[in-house]
Amino acid sequence: MTYHSEIAAAGDRIGTEANWDGIAAESVARMRLQNRFQTGLDIARYTAQIMRADMAAYDGDPAAYTQSLGCWHGFIGQQKMISIKKHFGTTKGRYLYLSGWMVAALRSEFGPLPDQSMHEKTSVAALIEELYTFLRQADARELGMLFRELDAAKAAGDAVATHRLLHKIDEYETHIVPIIADIDAGFGNAEATYLLAKKFIEAGACCIQIENQVSDEKQCGHQDGKVTVPHEDFLAKIRAVRYAFLELGVDDGIIVARTDSLGAGLTKQIAYTRQAGDIGDLYNGFLDCDPVDPAAIGHGDVLISRDGQLLRPKRLPSNLYQFRAGTGEDRCVLDCITALQNGADLLWIETEKPHIGQIGGMVSRIREVIPNAKLVYNNSPSFNWTLNFRQQVFDAWEKEGRDLSAYDRAKLMSVDYDGTELGVEADERIRTFQKDAAREAGIFHHLITLPTYHTAALSTDNLAKRYFGEEGMLGYVKQVQREEIRQGIACVKHQNMAGSDIGDDHKDYFAGEAALKAGGAHNTMNQFAA
Repeated sequence: MTYHSEIAAAGDRIGTEANWDGIAAESVARMRLQNRFQTGLDIARYTAQIMRADMAAYDGDPAAYTQSLGCWHGFIGQQKMISIKKHFGTTKGRYLYLSGWMVAALRSEFGPLPDQSMHEKTSVAALIEELYTFLRQADARELGMLFRELDAAKAAGDAVATHRLLHKIDEYETHIVPIIADIDAGFGNAEATYLLAKKFIEAGACCIQIENQVSDEKQCGHQDGKVTVPHEDFLAKIRAVRYAFLELGVDDGIIVARTDSLGAGLTKQIAYTRQAGDIGDLYNGFLDCDPVDPAAIGHGDVLISRDGQLLRPKRLPSNLYQFRAGTGEDRCVLDCITALQNGADLLWIETEKPHIGQIGGMVSRIREVIPNAKLVYNNSPSFNWTLNFRQQVFDAWEKEGRDLSAYDRAKLMSVDYDGTELGVEADERIRTFQKDAAREAGIFHHLITLPTYHTAALSTDNLAKRYFGEEGMLGYVKQVQREEIRQGIACVKHQNMAGSDIGDDHKDYFAGEAALKAGGAHNTMNQFAA
C-alpha cells in the first residue's frame, strides 16, 4: 500500500471508534509501514519468493549469482545490510548466511565450542529471529528518518521535496533479505530435524542447509574425522525439512543439501539394500573390503555379499566402516544427484581448496543427469586463499614451461611476493573467483561462512594495539571515529542507531506536547550533525 492509502485505511478504522480521538491516522500508517513484516513466517514466505526468482535468473544468466556473509549477531547482519544499501542502492542478490560454526563458537551458553553440534539446537533459531529483529529495526529507523524529512518539507512548503520523499517512501526497499541457515546434520533423527526446521522457519528462514554427516559424530567440514550416513538416512531428513516448510505454508522454501563426502572417509553403517544396483548397494560399493574365504570367517566378522563374492568391510575399533581411498568425488556426485532427485533444491560440496576445475568437474558430471543443478559454495576462511592461488598460478606457469627461478613454491605466502607478477596474477584470480566459478562451476550462491568472526578479531586487535600503546585516545579517534565520520558510517550516531529517535517519535504519538524526548538541543549526538 502507498503512504496515503495506509493513512486512509487507518483513518477509516479509527473513525469507527468514538473514543479514539487521540489516535492519529498518519502516525498509525507510519508505524505500519515501519513494521511491514508481522511474523517470521511473513519473512520466510517473502524471502523464499526472492530466492526462487534469483535462482531462475541464474539459470538464464550465470552472471546473476548471489552472495552472502556469515553473521553471528543481529547487529552485524543489520550493519551489513545498511552498508549494502548505502553503497549499492539495493539489496538485490545479497543474502544473510548463518553458520553453525559461529553459533557454536560465539553464541553457546557453554562458551566457545568446536563445530560438532554440541551447542544448544534452539540457539540457531534464536539467532535467525535476532537477525530479522535487527533488520526490521533498520527499516523502522530509515523510514523514520524519511518521515522526519517529509515533515520538514511540508513545514517549509517545499512541494518538490514533499513529492520526492513520498515517492521514496512508497518505493522503499526493505533490509529484509533471504537467510541461508545451517541446521548441521539435523541435531538428531528425522523427527528432531523436522521439529528444529519448524523453529528455523517460524523465525524467518526461507532456506535451510543440511549435511550428510552423522549427527552425533558431526565435524566441521574442514576438519578430519567426518563420518557420513547412507543416502536413505539423509533423504529422510531432507523430506522432514520439506514437510516442515509445507506444513507452515512456506511452499517455496529452499533446501540446500550439503555433502561432506569429499573429505569423509568413514561411514557409521552399512546401507540396507533391497536389490543389486539400488541406492544402498551403490553406497556400499564404495566400502573398502577384502575378499573372504568362507573357511576363514572370523568370530564377530561383518560380511557382505557382492556379485556372488563374500567380502569383509574394513571396520575400525570405533565401529566405523572405511571407504576406499580415492572415491570421494564419485561419492559426492552420487550424493548430489540423489539429493536433487529427492527434494533438495541446491547443492553444497565441501572442498579442501578453492579450485574451479575441481568443483566444475563434479558439477559437470551432476549436470549430465540434472542439467540445472546449482551450488551454494563456501568461500571458506579455512582456505589460505593467498597461498592456494599463488600455488595454482605457479603450477599453471610450470606446465607452460615458464621460468620460475624467482619463486620458491614452498614460500609463496611471503610478503616478498606481493608485488611480483605471480602475486598480482594470483590476486586477480581471487578477485574474479566468484564470477568465474559462477560461470564455469555452476555456483549460484557464494558465501563466506566466518568473515565477521575474523573482522571482529582483526579490528579489536588493531584498536587495542593503538589505544593501549603510545597513541592512547588518538588510537580510537583516528582509526575509528574519524573514519566513521568521513566514510558516512551511520553508527557514528549510535543513539540514533540504537532506536532513540524511533522512541522519540513514539513518545510524540503517545503523549504529544507532554512527551519527554531524548533528541533535544543538549543531546551530544548533535555534534555529529555537520
